[in-house]
Amino acid sequence: MPEPFITQNLRRRTTARKSAAAGKPQPLPNQVVDRVDTSFLETLIGYNARRAALTMIADFLPGMAQYGLRPVEFSVLILISHNPGITARQLCATLDILPPNVVGMIKDLETRGLLAKRENPTDRRAQGLSLTEAGQKTAEQAQTAASELEIEATPGLTASERKTLIRLLRKIYGADSDC
Repeated sequence: MPEPFITQNLRRRTTARKSAAAGKPQPLPNQVVDRVDTSFLETLIGYNARRAALTMIADFLPGMAQYGLRPVEFSVLILISHNPGITARQLCATLDILPPNVVGMIKDLETRGLLAKRENPTDRRAQGLSLTEAGQKTAEQAQTAASELEIEATPGLTASERKTLIRLLRKIYGADSDC
């Protein structure tokens, strides 16, 4: 029995040598990495934006938990607060989210007593969304908390640098340049 096992191993080694000779890429030997080199990634806007977003969200989530809001729910609540009568379609377009996701969120916020649907005066197929008193109070408190969280999450930036960063990010995703 030991002989077939040895023969198999010899065949494998021979095949590996033939593959290497035929120009097939071979894995590099394992190396120990003491410090991960991220220098190239750090030159990429997307990498840095994602890292910054992860940092911001890590601070934002616990701050909004007291209001029972996830980031997208916060955005929806604030948009409705600043745009009473906004439609679900307008929310989708503004936040670039799919209609089924917005419908579920609206239903949840309505069940929680934070928003109400109203008939749209110009389009009977659409419903305008507005906040209830509880929703407006939650939006105001959450908006204040979000502003404070932004400052706390960016201690290395001055107010002017934060404003510049927001202006530059808005250029990337194509927002109106009215900042």
